[in-house]
Amino acid sequence: MNQPTRRDRLKPAELIVLSAILSAFVGLVVLMVSREFLLAGIFFGVAFIVVLVVMAMLSLSIKPNDREQHEIDDDEPQGPAGH
Repeated sequence: MNQPTRRDRLKPAELIVLSAILSAFVGLVVLMVSREFLLAGIFFGVAFIVVLVVMAMLSLSIKPNDREQHEIDDDEPQGPAGH
């Protein structure tokens, strides 16, 4: 069985870090406008979850390229006819 590449293993970490950066921006904007830490924290948390879910859904919607499709096809078990 093929081991996942370093890029494949770091993909979830990339999504989490990018989501944290974008939500920190939202939290800082809310903090500067309202000057309330609780409200900024709530917006940070909501933005983190929303951005993380949206980015995960977008990454799932990307069609694999030829190399990735070839790897997917190689990993599938062969049927009795040997397709």
